Amino acid sequence: MKTASLTEMQVAPAHPLGALGFVRDVIALGKPRITFMVLCTTAGGYFLAPAAHPLQRFCWLMLGMSIVVAAANTLNMYLERDVDALMERTRYRPLPARRLPPQVALVLGLGAAGVAVPLLTFLVNATVGLCAAISLLLYVLAYTPMKRISTVALLVGAVPGAMPPLIGFAAANEAIDLGGLSLFWILFFWQLPHFIAISLFRKSDYDAAGLKIVPTESGLGGAKWRIVVYTVLLVVASVDVFRRGLSGPIYLGSALLLGLAFLILALAGMRAHTPRRVERWARLLFIYSLLYLPALFAALLIGRA
Repeated sequence: MKTASLTEMQVAPAHPLGALGFVRDVIALGKPRITFMVLCTTAGGYFLAPAAHPLQRFCWLMLGMSIVVAAANTLNMYLERDVDALMERTRYRPLPARRLPPQVALVLGLGAAGVAVPLLTFLVNATVGLCAAISLLLYVLAYTPMKRISTVALLVGAVPGAMPPLIGFAAANEAIDLGGLSLFWILFFWQLPHFIAISLFRKSDYDAAGLKIVPTESGLGGAKWRIVVYTVLLVVASVDVFRRGLSGPIYLGSALLLGLAFLILALAGMRAHTPRRVERWARLLFIYSLLYLPALFAALLIGRA
């Protein structure tokens, strides 16, 4: 039997940016900014639950959620590496830029998922573990492939995106109830105008990658009307949290003011007709949506104190 020499063996190339670059790219697979936002909304749900808030359980929750979200994002990058290569804003990510081999992302993603779900199940509670597993599977196996098929992917993807505060609530409350679900609906409806706004000012990027987005499939008018309708539903969901007794009058006043500003901005898009004005409006709406969510959760926690 002939043995291959060292020169004949296929050796994996070193990372082009060295060891530090490799570490940076591995961290980038988990999308740290998204993970941070998820942890913030999870913590908000945990401390809003009308139950005890043990510090040890909270620490396990934060650790498990950071791992499961990183797993979902890593597997998403693995599955979408060909799409990412076609889009201006994503083509320099580690996989499409070929700084990391796809197998690294696959192994890390599956490994992280295999650690996170049992951790959340046995060190927090079974409800949290189940919700995390459902979110992971929906995001990776349903939302990710559906983006190439139908705009329904937007609604499907909003489900795992809305799970963090519900998971945080269930971690403290040890069950899912109407209070936790009211937090879920806030995140669910918030994501819809947020992501439609992104698809408006990055339409050419998404079209080039062959992804199905509302502005392309339903037209500019359809996208604008959806933003308005989803914003109204977001305001209703934010008021329902007060009705469930999770926060007080300070929160209610803040939620109405923040929601009114969101709705006025959403309606302002009806007057934007030229491409330049539409892009400017969509970017402004996107920026406001980023400010709206932390402001609303801050009001929730302050109003509860």
